[in-house]
Amino acid sequence: MKNRKKDWQYKQKLAPYVFLAPFYILFIVFMVYPIFFSLRASFTTWNGVNAMKWVGLDNYARLLQDKIFLQAILNGVIMFFMYVPIMLILALLIAVLLNKPNLKFRNFFRTAIFIPNITSVVAVAFVFGLAFDTKYGFINETLMRMGIPAIAWMGTALGARFAICLLILWRYLGYNMILMMAGLQTISGSLVEAAKIDGASSYQIFIKITIPLMRPVILFCTVLSTIGTFSLFTEPLIMSGGGPLYKTITPVLYIYNESFVHLRMGYASSLAYAFFILMIIFAILQFKLSNMADK
Repeated sequence: MKNRKKDWQYKQKLAPYVFLAPFYILFIVFMVYPIFFSLRASFTTWNGVNAMKWVGLDNYARLLQDKIFLQAILNGVIMFFMYVPIMLILALLIAVLLNKPNLKFRNFFRTAIFIPNITSVVAVAFVFGLAFDTKYGFINETLMRMGIPAIAWMGTALGARFAICLLILWRYLGYNMILMMAGLQTISGSLVEAAKIDGASSYQIFIKITIPLMRPVILFCTVLSTIGTFSLFTEPLIMSGGGPLYKTITPVLYIYNESFVHLRMGYASSLAYAFFILMIIFAILQFKLSNMADK
């Protein structure tokens, strides 16, 4: 009887771990193991089929002189400043506007602005690519009807970056708006009411109360946008293929090309780890700058 009781108690204690085991097994197989495997591969030359050949730090020394990788980093910086400040400002302003309880149809406007975020990015990229097509795009067609010469959007660095940034702005504005609205819900209404009683205008409330209290959310959105900008893949792949002359290629797109197009898995692994470290540095810098601004 005692043995049965002990067995039952043992099974009760063991049961939670048995139910959790599938998650941890899958996590180790598909997350932990690939991380260490790719780290090892980053010190080798490997085409994905033949045996790995150890080369030490040669891959990392090579990427420091890789003009395409450096261009991909520069493209990320340029596109970040092209659309992220505008997107975050618009997201905050729209969130403040749609957060007003007396605004009619606010749920409709919230949904309409957020819908682009859940649409198929492949389909949207194709549509934007057709819209900015030099010969048949309706944007150039509209310009020519107005007497303005057609613009080779995808044939110039500025035009291609502008088209991609416009797509990203349209797609992720609603996502950042939702995050901003969540942050606005945490601001106590008593602060706003007290400011109104003291005679503060809506502009003063926005500058002196809303923005300071929203800084953590704005920083969070900025970090997400930074990582998202450097991690762009589908949009530049479909719209420009990384061209012209690698002016719209991103680090993730370059890693994809090196690994699955050129079959340089070892070098692609080193690029991935360099990109990961770079994103950590950017995130730390943004947190540091935010703390300095608070002081």
